[in-house]
Amino acid sequence: MSASRQSASPAHPKSAQAKAIPTHLGHRARLRARLLEGGETALPDYELLEAVLFAALPRGDTKPLAKQLLAHFGNFAAVLKASPQELMQVPGVGEAVIGALKVVDAAAARLALTQAKEGEILDSWERLLAFCQIKLAGRTVEEFHLLYLDTKNRLIKHELRAVGTVDHTPVYVRDVIKRALDLSATALILVHNHPSGDPTPSSADLALTHDIQRAAQPLNIHIHDHLIFAQSGHYSLRSNGDML
Repeated sequence: MSASRQSASPAHPKSAQAKAIPTHLGHRARLRARLLEGGETALPDYELLEAVLFAALPRGDTKPLAKQLLAHFGNFAAVLKASPQELMQVPGVGEAVIGALKVVDAAAARLALTQAKEGEILDSWERLLAFCQIKLAGRTVEEFHLLYLDTKNRLIKHELRAVGTVDHTPVYVRDVIKRALDLSATALILVHNHPSGDPTPSSADLALTHDIQRAAQPLNIHIHDHLIFAQSGHYSLRSNGDML
């Protein structure tokens, strides 16, 4: 009697297809779903950065590069604000990655500017802080910015007035006041950063603020505040009683 031969069962086509799908594609789909369902707070920084990198790196896992970028620059905002030259120092970063990051950075800045112009910039403290943080995040040298406002505290113009070193920015009172008059601004908000990480104002910061206040007062230009931003937080001279 001859023994019957049992042939091996062919692999189920659906199982083979499932095994052929790279695992990172499923991960991307889950991240997108969480973002759509939960909004901007649904993803931690590294996963949000992963999602930003999807378009630049259509194949492969973007998590290692996202974590590497965060470790190198310190936080999400600093990654977006890093220069192309600085970004190129991170292995795995090329023109496509830099382009994706700069598109997000530009979109965030455009959104903040639009929201600031749509209403009174002072009607929301959170909106004002968010606008300034977007402008100053990740800066490695001091920058002095001015927000020029009209009689209804609507933003006329935002300008970067001076760029300095890690601990000093040359600002001239005459130039600040002249520009306000040119724009017919009736109020100003002074903003600068401390790359050192401590937002506490220096004696020079206080002196500059008071000099601008004295020059602006006879011209009926009100200085609403001087805000200082650093990695550890922000400081409002108005809130802390440091204005004249």
